[in-house]
Amino acid sequence: MPKFTRRALIGAAASGATLAACKPRAKSAYAPERVYEGEVAFRHGVASGDPLPGRLIVWTRVTPLSGAGPIPVRWEVIEDGAPQPAASGVIEASEARDFCVKADATGLRAGAVYRYRFIAHTQLGDIVSAEGTARTAYASGEQDVRFAIVSCSNWQFGRFNAYRAIASELLLDAVIHLGDYLYEYGVDAYGGDVGAAIGRLHDPAQEMSTLADYRKRHAQYKTDPDLQAAHAAAAWICTWDDHETANDAYATGAENHQPANGEGDWSARKAAALQAYMEWMPIREPQAGSAASAVWRQFRFGDVATLFAVETRLTGRSPSSGWESVLGTATSQQDAVAKATALMQTIADPKRTMLGDAQEAWLEAGINRSVMQGITWQVLANQVIMARVALPNLPAVLSPAQLAAQTLPEVKMMIPFSQLGLPANLDAWDGYPAARERLYTAVGEANARLVTLAGDTHTAYANRLTDAQKRRRGVEFGCTSVTSPGTGAYVNDVPNLGKLFSDANDEIVWHDPFGHGYTLVTLTRDRVRADFRKVSSIVDDGFDLTTAATFEAVAEPGGVSELRQL
Repeated sequence: MPKFTRRALIGAAASGATLAACKPRAKSAYAPERVYEGEVAFRHGVASGDPLPGRLIVWTRVTPLSGAGPIPVRWEVIEDGAPQPAASGVIEASEARDFCVKADATGLRAGAVYRYRFIAHTQLGDIVSAEGTARTAYASGEQDVRFAIVSCSNWQFGRFNAYRAIASELLLDAVIHLGDYLYEYGVDAYGGDVGAAIGRLHDPAQEMSTLADYRKRHAQYKTDPDLQAAHAAAAWICTWDDHETANDAYATGAENHQPANGEGDWSARKAAALQAYMEWMPIREPQAGSAASAVWRQFRFGDVATLFAVETRLTGRSPSSGWESVLGTATSQQDAVAKATALMQTIADPKRTMLGDAQEAWLEAGINRSVMQGITWQVLANQVIMARVALPNLPAVLSPAQLAAQTLPEVKMMIPFSQLGLPANLDAWDGYPAARERLYTAVGEANARLVTLAGDTHTAYANRLTDAQKRRRGVEFGCTSVTSPGTGAYVNDVPNLGKLFSDANDEIVWHDPFGHGYTLVTLTRDRVRADFRKVSSIVDDGFDLTTAATFEAVAEPGGVSELRQL
C-alpha cells in the first residue's frame, strides 16, 4: 500500500523541474533572429497528447511577465537516450491563443519513449520549461497496452491526489481523460462551500461564460502541481463531457445555460469554451473546415487495441431529458407513473441520437476496419455510462432507520421513484436507448470485442453490456472521480449501497459509489483487466493508494467473456 506525499513524488517530476525552468541559460544555437524583449516564465507545466505511431502533440503555455508582442518558443522532442532532437521547431506564443503553444511532432519512431521541452528566446537568455515524457503508439505487434482512466476533477472539492498517483504509474501508454477536466461553476455554486472551507475556490469567481472566463479557469487548473505531474508523465487522450462548457450540455443548449441571466447565446458560449479548450489542451485539432466540436478520433495500439475517442455532447446529441419534470410536478404516485411512462416513450424515439449521424457512421466503419485488421479489442473512450442502470427499490431494501436517515431533498425525492424500476440517469446512454441499440448492432455484425470506458458518475462500475435481446456485446469500466462527490456522499448510512445497485441490475457486476481515484486498464492480446485505484484522501497532502477491486474479461471468438473478479 504505497504512501504518497507531494514532496516525494513531484519534487523531481514537476516542482524541481519548474524551478530549474525559470533560470535563463546561454543563448541557444537554435534561437531565431528575433528575441522577446521582456521576461517570461513557464507556470502551467508541459503536456503531450494524441499519440500515434509516428506523431505526438506537445503543449505548453508561456506567461509574459513584462514586454509585449509574440514570444518565440522552440520545442524539442528527443528520443530517450538520444543526444539530438528527433523533431523540433519554433512557434510564436501570442495573445491570440492566450500564449499557449502546441506542436504536432512528426517523423518519430513507433513505440518509442520521448522527452520533450520548450525554450523561450528572450533578451535575458533562453528560458527552459519543465520536461515531459511520452510514448508513441505501436504500429503493430502484441505489446501490452496500459491506460490510466480518469474523469471529473472539480478544483473546489479537494486536492488532485489521483493525478499525483497517476504520475507514479509506470509504462503508461496514455492517460485517458473522459471529461469534466474542469467545471464551469462559480464560487457560490457546486463545490463552493467545500472550496471555501479548504481554501480552494474557483477563479474567476463567477460561472464561466465568456472566452476570458474559460481561459482563466483553464489557467487556474493547470497551476496544480499534481495535474502538472500527471501531464508530464505520459501522453493524454482527452475528450470533453459537459462541464467544459455547461452542465448537461447537448448540441443546441445545456441545463446550466440561462440566456436570461446574462449568459448570452449558447452558440457563442460553446464556441468560447471550445476555443479555450483547444488552446489549453494537448489535443490534435480538427482538420480545417471541420466543426470545432468534431474531435472524434481513433488510435491504434499495435495489434492489441483500437481506441475510439468519441464526442457525445456538442455535435449530435439530442436534447437531454431528466426526471425533474416527473418528480417535481407530479401530484400523486399515479400521476408520476403516467408522466414517467410518457417520458420513456419520448426517449425511445429512434431519431434521438447521442453521437449524430456522421459520427455514428464513422464509428461503425472504424469498428469494422479494426476487426478486419485483426486487432483484438475495440475500445470506446466515452463519457457516460452505457449499461442499463436503475435505482434499487429503496423502500424494499432499506430499513426504516436508513430511510429516515435520508435528509437531502434530492435523495428523499428518489425514494418513491425507485419503486418504478426505471433508468436512473437519462443523461447517460439510458436516455438514448435506440442509439445504444444501433451501436450494439454494429458491434455484433462486426464480431467486435467492445470495451467501453466511462466517467461522469463520480463512481466506479464493472458492467456487462447486453443488447435488447440480452446478447452479450461487451464489457464496461466506469471510473470514479478525481474529486467530485459520488452517490455515496449523499446517501446516508447505507454502507452496502454498491451491492444494492449490483443486485438490482443485471448488467452491473460491481459498483463502488464511495471515494475517488482512477482506473488502470491493461489490454493484452487475449484479455482485458481493470484495476480500480482509490486514494484515501482528497483533503490531506499525504494519502494511501489502494486497489478496491480488479476485474478481467477474456477475448472470445467474435466477442468478450463474462467479467471475472480477481
